[in-house]
Amino acid sequence: MRATVLILSLFPSVLVADIIPLTSDVSAVTLYPQGATIVREVPYSMPAGSHELILTDLPRSTDLSQVRVGMTGATMGAITGRSDYVPPRDAAESAEIEAAKAEVERLEGLLREGEEEVLMIRLESEAAEARVNFLRGLGEGEETTGMDAAGLRDLAAMIGDETLAARQLSFEAKFRADEAERALKDTRDELAKAEQALAALQTEDEGTVQLSIAATSGGAAEGVITVSYTHYDAGWIPTYDMRLDKQAGRLGIERGAMIRQGTGEDWTGVALTLSTVRPSEQIEPNEVYAWQRGVMDPPQAMPRQSKQLEMDSLSRADMVGAAAPEPMIVAEEAVAAPSYDGLAVTYDYPEPVNVANRADSLRITLGTVETDAEVLAWAAPLYDATGFMMAHISNDTGELILPTPFMNLYLDGRFMGRSSLGKVIPAGAEADIAFGAIDGLRLTRNVTRNEGDRGMISRSTELSEDVAIEVENLTGQAWPVKLFDRVPYSEQEELAIDWQASPRPSEENYEERQGVLVWDLDVGAGAKQAVTLKYQLEWPEGKVLQ
Repeated sequence: MRATVLILSLFPSVLVADIIPLTSDVSAVTLYPQGATIVREVPYSMPAGSHELILTDLPRSTDLSQVRVGMTGATMGAITGRSDYVPPRDAAESAEIEAAKAEVERLEGLLREGEEEVLMIRLESEAAEARVNFLRGLGEGEETTGMDAAGLRDLAAMIGDETLAARQLSFEAKFRADEAERALKDTRDELAKAEQALAALQTEDEGTVQLSIAATSGGAAEGVITVSYTHYDAGWIPTYDMRLDKQAGRLGIERGAMIRQGTGEDWTGVALTLSTVRPSEQIEPNEVYAWQRGVMDPPQAMPRQSKQLEMDSLSRADMVGAAAPEPMIVAEEAVAAPSYDGLAVTYDYPEPVNVANRADSLRITLGTVETDAEVLAWAAPLYDATGFMMAHISNDTGELILPTPFMNLYLDGRFMGRSSLGKVIPAGAEADIAFGAIDGLRLTRNVTRNEGDRGMISRSTELSEDVAIEVENLTGQAWPVKLFDRVPYSEQEELAIDWQASPRPSEENYEERQGVLVWDLDVGAGAKQAVTLKYQLEWPEGKVLQ
């Protein structure tokens, strides 16, 4: 904390009695998935009487409407915020920044000197070329008129000698200029690196807002001013390394957090707390209003052109996807201690952290938890040619498992791939986590379709399909398999659907998905398991099946 009473250059050289300038640093931060609560603790001292304590080092992006101030040691009065016409702060630069600036200035000086040298050498070359042009014109001018042979011979010799000397000077100057220019390349490279090093140190944004705090005390006072506010441009994302021990039936969850901030200033040595509270999202329930229904004449058929326009409009929907970057691998480090109050989880990190503005992506460790895992295979032959290994867990860790795009999967110590977690797994809830394909668990699905009118005078049409599914286990070990498939369903009386399956599915309408069927199978090593499925659809003549 570098908060002390200072006499800044932005004030008169003789400090006005009721104005006391202060400087501050961020001391503590509570990070949410989106947003942060930032706390600055500013020690102060002041003589007796009424004074105005002024902070001019809050970042320009600070929302003054969110600022809250507390004070010990004196009576606090009105608080004034100013975002425009704020005097520039005289922030002390670190030794690293001063050294980096000095190196940039040194190299800029060397580069200027080198460029001046190159320019002077090229001027020598241009002067020599001017002599050559003059000599060329001398031999062609009227000065040679009336000269005898001896005079012309002497003039020609002089022009030849001087031209040769001038061309030699021009060539030599060009050579020296090129050599000097090549030498400048190293200086330019060094300068670019020095500028990059300086930029890496100067990550804070320019511009600040001012906070003025009126304070009164009957005698000399000392205390601490606490300034807290929220900022939208900060947050954290959980990361998980899921480590499945298939033989033991245990799943280890190594938890971490990726932290970033763009608040306009660097955080140095701040106390960090992570929270799962989401203040940027909906915080109150929606209201349910009365629902009035009525009847009316059916609408007229839409013109063909209008229908086409509607279809064209619908076809313009955009689909957007993003690949998650791979999180860094870190060595053993301090672990944040979690606490859960039934509504949210908070993690208090035990060590102060540094996070540069819009530059750092900091990863911290939140510890490891373990839970029992049932290992089985899921099979969806409608889409896949192989089964996939799944770990079925019940979250008995006592904590939330949060959504994340950063989830690494390991099976018996081997990296299997990356995935994401799309929803919260509350304490006590069940979940299934995929650990990759089982290449030796082969799936086939063959469909035989029959459709057409039933008789020459039939007033209805029908479609029927026979589906033959086979699961073949070539893995050398038995697998419990959860097989998924489906049959069509209808919510119209005019469309009748009937289906049969052998064997009967273990579950129908899986997770309230109409028509989705599940079979729980045990497929031994080298064995095959067959499932047959048949369904029939029947609808009136003149209708079209969709």
